Amino acid sequence: MSSTLESPSPLNRSTNSTPGLSVLKLADASVASKRIAREIGALIRQRAAENRNCILGLATGSTPIRVYRELVRMHREEGLSFHNVITFNLDEYFPITPDAPQSYVRFMNEQLFDHVDIVRSNVHIPNGTIELETVPGYCRDYDELIAATGGIDLQLLGIGRTGHIGFNEPGATQDTRTRLVKLDDLTRLDAVKDFGGMDHVPLLAITMGVDSILQSHRIRLLAFGEHKADIVQRAIEGPMTSSIPASFLQSHRDVQYLLDDAAAKCLSPSTFGEPTQ
Repeated sequence: MSSTLESPSPLNRSTNSTPGLSVLKLADASVASKRIAREIGALIRQRAAENRNCILGLATGSTPIRVYRELVRMHREEGLSFHNVITFNLDEYFPITPDAPQSYVRFMNEQLFDHVDIVRSNVHIPNGTIELETVPGYCRDYDELIAATGGIDLQLLGIGRTGHIGFNEPGATQDTRTRLVKLDDLTRLDAVKDFGGMDHVPLLAITMGVDSILQSHRIRLLAFGEHKADIVQRAIEGPMTSSIPASFLQSHRDVQYLLDDAAAKCLSPSTFGEPTQ
């Protein structure tokens, strides 16, 4: 993709220890989000031209909203069809009904699915209503279904203040698969506004595991704002450790961080290559 219009500075990790990791510092969240949306749109069209499905791993929360808005615009104004798209969402609170205001089913419908021509049977979001005893089998089936499609072509991620990706909280190991997890108190605190009080925030969630995420062919992580700067620095420059699950992305063959200035401010100059114009 051309970088002329948005004038990003591609900041590539200069060491050989993480050859698949690159960092882009862009003007702002809008520029970063549009860049990712264009990459997704190009991938969807490429797969359609090949008579193949495009498998997307999707995230929720405030960070990817601009990506979804741009994809909707591309659908409406540029004829981008989602007919060949299969999606797998990272996670869902447990228990929660799909019509609850805080559910990720509702979020995805409102932000993307209700506005494009995706085949509804191709949409997969962890089910927050299943019986507790059926969760382990359900989670195994979720991973197996992803594998049966050929794997995720592009996984969209954010990063939590605990260093979580999906709901893989500190303590999650690199080999984890889709499973039921206990949410960290800081993660729950960040959700208080959505739920109207800490007492109403679920204690549990179903999430794709770290290894489930690492199986994706491409990973694109968005992080914006000064409050993400410290955890971004630790995830990129620090050692791979279960105390910061996002750090395991360093082992992936094609992972890219897209940051604004504020989120990139703690990264050391030695991490970056020479910016290109």
